[in-house]
Amino acid sequence: MIRTPLRPLARILQARQKGENPDRIERENIRLRHEEMRDKARVRAESRLLFVGVMFVIGFSLVGARMTVLASSEAVEPRASVSGNSIVAQRADIVDRNDRVLATNLITNSLYAQPHLMIEPKKAAAELVKIFPDLKLEKLEKDFTGKRKFLWVKKKLSPEQMQAVHDIGEPGLLFGPREMRLYPNGKLAAHILGGASFGREGVHSAEVIGTAGVEKAFDDYLRDPAMEGAPLRLSIDMTIQAASREVLYGGMKLMNAKGATSVLMDVHTGEIISMISLPDFDPNTRPPGLLEGDPSDSPLFNRAVQGVYELGSTFKIFAAAQALEIGLVNPSTMINTKGPMQKGRHRIRDFHNYGPQLSVTDIIVKSSNIGTARMALDIGAKRQKQFLEQLGFFHPTPVELVEAPGAKPLLPKKWRDIHTMTVSYGHGMAASPLHLAAAYATMVNGGTKVTPTLVKQHRTESGPRVISKRTSDQARVMLREVVERGTASFARVKGYEVGGKTGTADKPKRRGGGYYKDKVIATFASAFPMSDPKYVLIVTLDEPSENSGDKPRRTAGWTAVPVAAEMIRRTAPLLGLRPKLDPGELSEVVNTASR
Repeated sequence: MIRTPLRPLARILQARQKGENPDRIERENIRLRHEEMRDKARVRAESRLLFVGVMFVIGFSLVGARMTVLASSEAVEPRASVSGNSIVAQRADIVDRNDRVLATNLITNSLYAQPHLMIEPKKAAAELVKIFPDLKLEKLEKDFTGKRKFLWVKKKLSPEQMQAVHDIGEPGLLFGPREMRLYPNGKLAAHILGGASFGREGVHSAEVIGTAGVEKAFDDYLRDPAMEGAPLRLSIDMTIQAASREVLYGGMKLMNAKGATSVLMDVHTGEIISMISLPDFDPNTRPPGLLEGDPSDSPLFNRAVQGVYELGSTFKIFAAAQALEIGLVNPSTMINTKGPMQKGRHRIRDFHNYGPQLSVTDIIVKSSNIGTARMALDIGAKRQKQFLEQLGFFHPTPVELVEAPGAKPLLPKKWRDIHTMTVSYGHGMAASPLHLAAAYATMVNGGTKVTPTLVKQHRTESGPRVISKRTSDQARVMLREVVERGTASFARVKGYEVGGKTGTADKPKRRGGGYYKDKVIATFASAFPMSDPKYVLIVTLDEPSENSGDKPRRTAGWTAVPVAAEMIRRTAPLLGLRPKLDPGELSEVVNTASR
């Protein structure tokens, strides 16, 4: 750095020649130097102040912007920061086979509170109890006046409830958007759909997860973003479901039954067109399960799938079909039915005395226990077990419900001759109505095994062959004869050629063993039209009693059969089946167009 001297020699000499005071030059240079230093200091200070000012402006702008964002956004409950996936709230719809909505999503709101922002917490609690009677005033007041910074009040609000809460005017009551599951048909198909609830929850969204039925069985599919919202299409038809439920509910009340169930199945594809269990529930407000007592007393209990019952004489057609298949008998073979039949200390009797012998067909038509037991003994335990296993009676049904794997049939621990006889007519072995539906479909569809499904099928794939077509045709004739002149005469539905088999089984006691004398499970397993079977229908009533006569009548012929007949009468036209009329009936038809 070059500094200018305060007393430059040249100027000092000039000043002395002119007689001036050289000290003035020094003082002037000092003044100029100080002014230069002051100017530099001022410029430096101004630069620093400008920089600080800019930094303050930027800082306050950032703080102000953040405060604006926080003030205009919903508060989030504080929680520990953990790694994990973000909440996926979107869930695909569920539709029936005709694309009618069974389950969908509805945008609604949740209600939460931030007590530290409340002005009048006790008043807010009192107003909320008026809107939501299920809330407890004391608990709300305690929560609102305590130290909590955040609490949920209601997970789902209707628009009317949201407006009522908004009218309270309390700034500490806030709303968060929600996507909730809605079942527009209420109780219809409740046991099939099951229900859904919230999983992980945040203020701005919640995870909707399945809790039962197909909602849980297909939970991954319904929540998979890769499916792009494609609906899950079930096999059921809501029109048939509604008609069947109405008839079954009326029949359950008319027959004074504790519960009832029905299964309508396509005999070729295994598609379940309708499945009902009564009593039922509304999946929009799914009730809690029973913690004690009989599980079947709960409306959540699916009798069609979870109900494992002795199904009585409906099993007799299996013994007859197996005997026909292995060549032991033909439909007209006479079997000894003289009773009672003694086996060790056990005696087998018929409901009526049918005489010393009956043909195989008449054993099914009249429902002879003795005749069926004799055929079963000729078949033998080993072959009987193999046949029933082929029909699916040794394993839970593979239907797409989370409840199905737990409904395993109850089998004898040791399969002795007495079990061979009793199982042949449906006692000593228990299975679900859905097991029975699949087995009857195999009996009448030509003999190929059917796997029940709740998903709409786009093509028919034949299962493994269980019996020959000839045996299947013979079984169909027998089942038709049961309706024409046997125990299921009330099942005659004009034009639809119904065939089937009744089954009445004493109900076992839950404790202590043995059976009730006045409580039964009444079942009618039917198919129609028998000339070319399309559908199987199973109707089961729990503890029915038809009381129009002098004595209560509990057998399936008096209870389950009339209910099934009315169900077929109502649903067959809806299924697109044209009634088959006899020529004599056609002669009564008048052609009005020629008049």
